[in-house]
Amino acid sequence: MKDSFKALKTLETASGTYGYFDLSELERQGVAEVSRLPFSIRVMLESLLRNEDGYQVTREDIEALARWQPEPGEINVPLKLARVILQDFTGVPAVVDLAAMRDAVAERGGDPKRINPVVPADLVIDHSVQVDAFGTAYAFFYNVEKEYERNRERYLLLKWAQGALENFRVVPPGTGIVHQVNLEYLAKVVMTEKRDGLLLAFPDSLVGTDSHTTMVNGLGVLGWGVGGIEAEAVMLGQPYYMLAPKVVGFKLYGELPEGATATDLVLTITEILRKHGVVGKFVEFYGPGVAKLSLADRATIANMAPEYGATMGFFPVDEETLNYLRLTGRPEELIALVEAYTKANGLFRTPEAEERVRYSEYLELDLATVEPSLAGPKRPQDRVPLKEVKGSFLAHLTKPVKERGFGLTQDQLSKKVLVKRQDEEFELTHGSVVIAAITSCTNTSNPTVMLGAGLLAKKAVEAGLTTKPWVKSSLAPGSKVVTDYLEASGLLPFLEALRFHVVGYGCTTCIGNSGPLPEDIARAVEEGDLVVAAVLSGNRNFEGRINPHVKANYLASPMLVVAYALSGRMDIDFTSEPLSFDPNGKPVFLRDIWPSMEEIREAMAKTLDPELFKKEYARVFEGDERWQALPAPKGERYRWDPESTYIQNPPFFEELGRRQVGDIRGARVLLVLGDSVTTDHISPAGAIPVKSPAGQYLLAKGVKPEDFNSYGSRRGNHEVMMRGTFANIRIKNLMLEGVEGGYAKKLPEGEVDFVYNVAMRYKAEGTPLLVIAGKEYGTGSSRDWAAKGTYLLGVKAVLAESFERIHRSNLVGMGVLPLEFLPGENRETLGLTGYEVYDILGLEDLFPRKRVEVVARREDGSEIRFQAIARLDTKVEVDYYQNGGILQTVLLNLLKEAKAQ
Repeated sequence: MKDSFKALKTLETASGTYGYFDLSELERQGVAEVSRLPFSIRVMLESLLRNEDGYQVTREDIEALARWQPEPGEINVPLKLARVILQDFTGVPAVVDLAAMRDAVAERGGDPKRINPVVPADLVIDHSVQVDAFGTAYAFFYNVEKEYERNRERYLLLKWAQGALENFRVVPPGTGIVHQVNLEYLAKVVMTEKRDGLLLAFPDSLVGTDSHTTMVNGLGVLGWGVGGIEAEAVMLGQPYYMLAPKVVGFKLYGELPEGATATDLVLTITEILRKHGVVGKFVEFYGPGVAKLSLADRATIANMAPEYGATMGFFPVDEETLNYLRLTGRPEELIALVEAYTKANGLFRTPEAEERVRYSEYLELDLATVEPSLAGPKRPQDRVPLKEVKGSFLAHLTKPVKERGFGLTQDQLSKKVLVKRQDEEFELTHGSVVIAAITSCTNTSNPTVMLGAGLLAKKAVEAGLTTKPWVKSSLAPGSKVVTDYLEASGLLPFLEALRFHVVGYGCTTCIGNSGPLPEDIARAVEEGDLVVAAVLSGNRNFEGRINPHVKANYLASPMLVVAYALSGRMDIDFTSEPLSFDPNGKPVFLRDIWPSMEEIREAMAKTLDPELFKKEYARVFEGDERWQALPAPKGERYRWDPESTYIQNPPFFEELGRRQVGDIRGARVLLVLGDSVTTDHISPAGAIPVKSPAGQYLLAKGVKPEDFNSYGSRRGNHEVMMRGTFANIRIKNLMLEGVEGGYAKKLPEGEVDFVYNVAMRYKAEGTPLLVIAGKEYGTGSSRDWAAKGTYLLGVKAVLAESFERIHRSNLVGMGVLPLEFLPGENRETLGLTGYEVYDILGLEDLFPRKRVEVVARREDGSEIRFQAIARLDTKVEVDYYQNGGILQTVLLNLLKEAKAQ
């Protein structure tokens, strides 16, 4: 510990004596006014202070961050984080990469055991359960059986990793959603470690391979989502390099009115922040309204930071944090340490401490103005007040597709399809709700809305109401504790009476694991080309994500999910029309069955108990009998099965040390894309269509369509994933008029084919590729395969108006160059069509944010010349790009060290 500022002090607490790095020492020495820094910046500063080594973290780094200003300028922060968290969709490819790195080291004469997480890593298996069965008591058991059947190969890999890798733990399937497990159990708020014989206390911090890692910010823990590529680098001991962000201070005051929920609040905040623009910024919440929010409410707000575009939405530690740690059964000595440490080191939120903080920008919200809302039908930031949902939905039916509508003609509006079942028949039409899912970390962590949904279900059942027969309803709690308190409250039977049976513990509908619609419903939707809807309590509702048959998707509170399952349609105004009718034909309005806050608080007081959390998390790493029975492979190197369709050794390290960086010449454009292209568009997570290149590959391998599983579950196989890149059924390549889906045009011949097939033809010719896009390229989930697949298709650069933070970083991590148009310029202003041949010049002497020359040659011989910014934001990113990526850089450094020894 270099400690050039002599900041290492001793802290006496009820749980013992600890060393800690005192931030106020910087203020005492006149370095900077630390007490005026945002709390989130202070946590980052502590990491630099504690990890100063004169090499990766220098005295100059510490001074620069300590002097952070509301307009921070370019301060490079080499952040060392306390831990890493992964889920299985993104965690499996990370483990595959680690296994491949072990092979690469061994094949070059090194010790494969040197490839190990240096920073502790937890992987929670939560993204693989699919809603196949629903609406019955056996749904959970059936879905878990199918999960193990489909994912056996992936789970064997993870069990190998659990045994072979040091510092690596796995939370088995059927436990809960990664973010809720993190919030309820894994997060410590204050960590400890032995260093030089001293027990050090320091703030918990992490990066995660899921963009909703930010949920833990509600607990005062610094953390956000990164791509699997960056997470692996952090695991292997690399600092996470970033520019010090602007911090938006978001003042909350007042109190939520009766009838409004935390879901309504987060949808309101998401709308405000998206309009304001917070990409690449921290948001820190302060003000008297913060004290009025439960920890679960704060976690709900923090969870949706990716949806409002921020790196994270941070709530500093305060009394409510301590209350939550007690509620969730954390040890008393930990709670005592959290309180003592955060108060001693200026990290505990009080009104007095808040007053001194300076922020980059200021926003505010009166909680009393929040009203019941949904968001949709295509984006989470498109909030619609409940009273306006009917009109908004009907308007979207005829709105042009480019305005996020569905482009129906007047003739198409009246389309109806009759569905006949054994003992009933009903009509489906535009706006029929075919999926109602209480799902996703955003809300299933919050007892207020979960018990609220149970109470609403109870009142509905008592009024004689039932859910509509065309609705696929599901309940996917974020942890087993949720089921425990729903059972203890006596509310679970009422949810089950409305066919909201537990279908699994994991991220289901939100990630695209909603499972197939019943055959008769799917057939009717296809026959009528109907715009049917899903209502889910999640955070993601992008096109093509929830279910391939469902075009309109709305985010809502769990209570409203139940309400829409009862009504069965979107074209209803709950404020003036009856929700449904009782058996006597009497109208029942939503207000008749809506639970009061007093009823919800009463249910919480009776059922929430620390013992529930202690019981469910006592054996969290053991798993059920299925997990325990899996025969875990042994050995320091993974034994690849060449016949596996789930796990294959990726080709990322074949060119290790042989990359030649120079100008890109003669590039062709693979796709021209518009604004807000998501990582889902680039690398879908959901169903694999039979006729797609990925589907054809699996068929050729003898896999039946019913066993295709999803793209997300096959991320350990690069052959599937590169074929699935740019294969989303809703992606729109603007080079192809009137065509939707993953298609491209091979030039100069002009033949149209699947993106993968076109890319492979270019690759065979040795033609480098370019993607051109609009604003906010790569929004959405932190999906490393969106960058890996881009790289494997032969794309050398992506030229966009702006990038979402994580995806830009992932492109760099794979050695793909992110290029940004100059301000005020874009494809349209420059007259680019995608039919040109491109040279990108000036890449041999790169430095951060260099302006490079782009020459686009038209078929007639004329040229368009313009400059673009190489979005390599730091010197380290320049190195990553020149070495071919982050992992290549780590490997090359390891091999150099081994040679030096």
